[in-house]
Formats: sequence, structure tokens, C-alpha cells
Amino acid sequence: MTRFVHDEFAKDYLEELLKPYGEVKSSSKISGEIKEIDVLFTPSAQQTSNLELLGLLGRFAEFPAILEPFRNAASGDEICDCIQKLLEVKSGLRRDAKANKTKLQDSNIPKLWVLTPTASPALLSSFNVNQKSEWLPGIYFLGDALRTAIVAIHQLLQIPETLWLRILGRGSTQSQAIIELQALPSNHPYKQVTLELVYNLRENLRINQNLELDDTELIMRLEPLYQQDRERAKQEGKKEGKEEGQQDLIIRQLNRRFGEIDASLIEQVRGLSIEQLSTLGEALLDFSVVADLEVWMNQQAG
Repeated sequence: MTRFVHDEFAKDYLEELLKPYGEVKSSSKISGEIKEIDVLFTPSAQQTSNLELLGLLGRFAEFPAILEPFRNAASGDEICDCIQKLLEVKSGLRRDAKANKTKLQDSNIPKLWVLTPTASPALLSSFNVNQKSEWLPGIYFLGDALRTAIVAIHQLLQIPETLWLRILGRGSTQSQAIIELQALPSNHPYKQVTLELVYNLRENLRINQNLELDDTELIMRLEPLYQQDRERAKQEGKKEGKEEGQQDLIIRQLNRRFGEIDASLIEQVRGLSIEQLSTLGEALLDFSVVADLEVWMNQQAG
């Protein structure tokens, strides 16, 4: 259960950061044996102006990208599965180009970025990786034809350029990143939305009974930040904007879980209070079909 919670957080987080710069598809299905790409990103033609705000993640987003974040250290088999997804996407692009009688440009083929919290020397050696001088430590490239890199998050330098990737780490790496996130200026364009996502992760983790030590420590780390932020938001009269952000987040999670949900249900979600939205955020983890949401909404109306 906790792995699912972290997976949903990672997808929502990457979508929020990248959507101003292009098209983001999370849980994107590919042909053949049913597989899902965690995040498939296609940059827009006008996206380059502010990408530096995302540091190293922004460099990944300069070109089409497949982002595969792992909560636990990615195994060799899991990395191979990611590469297979990339190759199937490439095959689909080649078929489309052939059908349209055009040439597939290398720049249109996504690059795969495997985001793993840790990576052992043995694992990296097994893929015969290499590092490139123009990239920061912690980025390991496979052969050029594979268009793949393994990002060992625990090896990234603690500098602003890596912050948005270290948020997806675990243990002390993630805790340090959250401290740096909290210290950003209040007007930073990605500070508040990221904090909201982190707080939502905290709430979803709290309902689990069998938490790993890392998750327990993360909840404890976030508790004072959460309380401070909520008090500040209350004092500054930001409740309305906070509700809208929470509404959008819940709706994205529902759409990802069940596909596009009915407009009338979306309207009902937008009518919920901030307290009800928080409760729904916890409850939807137990929903298996849209009917569960409808029952829940009827209970609130009753």
C-alpha cells in the first residue's frame, strides 16, 4: 500500500512541475503486453524560457522524456522493463513515421530517465554505465543507442540544481530536500504546489498501519512544517486558493484511477469543503470502482 502511495505522489509531483512546459501523460499505456509508463513528457515549442527553475529535472525536460521514479532501489530486472517500454515507444513512433512517409528524427524519440533512490556499484556495473563530464555526479548513462540514464538520487550533490529530484529520494536525502524546499522564497513558483503534494503524501501515509521507518520519519519531519504552513495560510486568507489546488489534485487522482469521470461528479467534488477534500483524499485509496465514489458523495450529501 505504501508503495502505491509513493508512486501516486511521484506521478502527481512530476506532472505538476512539468505541465507548464509541455504535454504530460502519467500512467500512459503502451501496446503489446499491457504496461504503463509512469510519466511520458513531450515538451512544447515554447517551453524553454523557465526550465532552469527545475535545475537538473529541467535539463531532462529539454527533450521528450520517459520518467520512471522508484520508491525502492530499482533492480536490474525493473530497469530492463523500463528499457523495454522505451523500445516499444520507439517502435510505435517508427511505425507512425512509416505510415506517414516521414523520417523519424532522433530528437523526437524520448530519453529514459530511471529515478532510483539508491543504486549499488554492482547494479551500475551490470549495465556497463558511464558518466559524462557535462552532467553532474549521480547520472549514469547506458550506451547512446539505448537513450537511457540511471539517476542515483542519493549520489546527487546537495545543490539547488538537484532539489527537485532529491524530493523523490528517501531517508535523509528526501528530508534534506524538504528542508531546502521549505526555505525557498514564498513567491517561488513551485514551492507551494510541491508542499501541498508532500502534505498530501503525509496524509495518505498516516492511514497505513505498517509503515517503514523511512515513512515514519518522513511524517514526523513534515508534521511541524505542515502545522506552520496551515497556520500561515489561514492567517493570509489563502483558504480559497488552497481548496482549488486540493480539488484539482483529487480530480487528477480520480481520473488516473478510473479514467475520465462524469462532469457531474467533478462538480460535486468542487463543492466539497477543505475538510471533506482531505477525507476524500484518504478514502479514495480504498475505492475500486467509480460507484464507490458515488456512494461516498451520497453519504456526504446525506
